[in-house]
Amino acid sequence: MKIAMMTNSYKPFVAGVPVSIEKLSESLRTLGHQVTIFAPSYDHQEEEADVIRYGTLLKGVAGGFSVPNSLDPKIESAFQEGDFDVIHVHHPMMIGATARYLSKKYHVPVICTYHTRYEQYLHYVGLSGLQHILPVYLQRTLGTCDMVFAPTPNIRAYLREIGISAPVEVLPTGVTTASFHPDMHKASALREKFAQGRPFLFCTVARLAKEKNLEFLLESLAFYKQKAGSSFKLLLIGEGPYRAKLSCRIRELSLTEEVILVGEVPNADIKEYCRACDLFLFPSRSETQGIVLLEAMAAGTPVLALRATGTEDIVRNGVNGYMINVSGDSAQKISHDEQVFAGRLMDILSGKELEFLKQGAIETAASYDCQRIALKAAACYRRAIWTHGTQRTRFYRQPAGTG
Repeated sequence: MKIAMMTNSYKPFVAGVPVSIEKLSESLRTLGHQVTIFAPSYDHQEEEADVIRYGTLLKGVAGGFSVPNSLDPKIESAFQEGDFDVIHVHHPMMIGATARYLSKKYHVPVICTYHTRYEQYLHYVGLSGLQHILPVYLQRTLGTCDMVFAPTPNIRAYLREIGISAPVEVLPTGVTTASFHPDMHKASALREKFAQGRPFLFCTVARLAKEKNLEFLLESLAFYKQKAGSSFKLLLIGEGPYRAKLSCRIRELSLTEEVILVGEVPNADIKEYCRACDLFLFPSRSETQGIVLLEAMAAGTPVLALRATGTEDIVRNGVNGYMINVSGDSAQKISHDEQVFAGRLMDILSGKELEFLKQGAIETAASYDCQRIALKAAACYRRAIWTHGTQRTRFYRQPAGTG
């Protein structure tokens, strides 16, 4: 098949969606399919075969995100030339609107992956008040697609709950074979470098942004330090617009000796950082899947996380880690939640189950093999092509009565 993969964000912007697109595209290519990625332009981007870069309206928004020009005529020109069988778009808006336009004009089926709980990002553009109308927008946009992919069963349930009429299939982001084989020498060197003799090393991987709830993690570790002392280091891996605020909060909580702002790390190296650590700590409540959870597990690192939509489809208490229920939003309840998180952390580290959890983490990640996910995606593409009314869509059809 010839697959047009369309996105509002891609490398070198660091986030879960670009990682997901790259993994799926590479896996589909190994199965013999042709995949062309339509992505916005960035400063310092690398030119790649089968990646068509279209224009941007703004650059450097929200920690490096580019606002794409989804009306760039280059998109339609390249699409028409490509003679594609199916469109797989990764956002319902902007490039999503372009994908639906091309689908209708050229009679090509369109599938959309719902990666993101967008209501948790509206604050970036000053539109928090629109949260209540977002379900209506999604009904109208996703409902016109031939199929919708949800990264987890919980997200599929959410889409059904808000009335999405299109067929919804669960298609998680896969884990590459390389993720299961971290370089043990590099991992040991990282542990020696960062732990600095302390018995416990933790890490988290996230954009430094408000919705990632990283202040909760810092405040939880402040409680942990009160009870267990300065027996740990936390590697906070990632960059983003919240870095200065987090640096200030680290100083306020007297965690400057315990928390290290590592900055961006190439995705290919994340497995060594995870392997170097005892636990992966994950406070985010805005994930639809949480790719980093599976990457950590593949490296043999159990997870301690807050219960959230994407997280609870992956983390199994007492098997590959633990989830903490969050009780509410008031200051008193948040303080309680932080203490519960710190208490569970102490329980895990004081017990003898870490090795058991590590094995459970690897077994969980194994069920998300990239090739298995790509095979399912290809099957869904074929079904969408069939139900759209043709097995091989062509742009230039013969006039009626000829041939």
